[in-house]
Amino acid sequence: MRTSVSDTRIPTIDLQPWPAGDPATRAGIARTVDEALQTAGFLLVTGHGVDPSLRCRIREAARSFFRLPVDVKEAYAAKVGGRGWLGPGAEANGYSEGTETPPDLKESLTFATHEPFDDPVVNAEWYAPNVWPSEVPELRTLCEEYLGQMAELEKELLSLLGCALGLEPDFFSRHMDHPTYGFNINWYPGVEVVGAPAPGQFRIGPHTDFGTVTILDRQAGKGGLQIWTDEGGWEDAPYDPDAFTINIGDLMARWTGDRWRSGRHRVLPPPADAPAEELMSLVYFGECTPGTRVESVPAPVGRVAYEPVDSHVYLRQKLDSITVD
Repeated sequence: MRTSVSDTRIPTIDLQPWPAGDPATRAGIARTVDEALQTAGFLLVTGHGVDPSLRCRIREAARSFFRLPVDVKEAYAAKVGGRGWLGPGAEANGYSEGTETPPDLKESLTFATHEPFDDPVVNAEWYAPNVWPSEVPELRTLCEEYLGQMAELEKELLSLLGCALGLEPDFFSRHMDHPTYGFNINWYPGVEVVGAPAPGQFRIGPHTDFGTVTILDRQAGKGGLQIWTDEGGWEDAPYDPDAFTINIGDLMARWTGDRWRSGRHRVLPPPADAPAEELMSLVYFGECTPGTRVESVPAPVGRVAYEPVDSHVYLRQKLDSITVD
């Protein structure tokens, strides 16, 4: 796969030396992160410690589910923001930015916060038991192991982001006492499953993510991830099989007063010269504890003073915006 976004705009960060690195090393990493997130809102990170074989086993188990007959999968059907199976036509992510597109060409297994909240009002909106397909019993164990590692990686990334702004290391991570999160296994099958793409149709339409940080494990492909930059427009995202792709979401952009960009991206439709191409992504959407007040960091760090928002009022509005009626 060609990788046309320059390494200077979307660098690869090795996390291994960050926790116990010397001050000069840590300062260099923080500076690189800050500079990268001001341009495209994306990074690649290695040294994260997540076993690649775990990611492969999740894909194998999920593929077994996605290839089941539709009437079997229908028993797990969910709405956007719920738990279970999102079938073809459930989402149009371009709607969230006002881009009219046909529904996205994908299916998803979607999971979320696994522990209930003490507040019954919060619990009613943001917690429900995850729905694990009985046909693929190994999927639960694999995903729960993976999600435990994602939670740890998210906290490490948020501490790094606090330092990158010259703030306290826990400036963001202290809002993670009992966070919500979303986890999607996105299946992008070929045209033999989804049919020929309609004009303007994507596997995922152009959008920005809604939360704090997104941790993406992706596969290379011709119909893969593209990133928007002001310098180059739409460009193929860089790919490293050992790396996670990290991007900033809307809440983090607001928190930093638009110093950092909410990374705009899309996933191309099945390519005409490889119509049977199949890809699968594991997408962890980091959020924060419900009720967190997101208020822009003042100048000179922040550049725009947004009105403070309740993190989860904002998230709910965004989730509703991409739902196809």
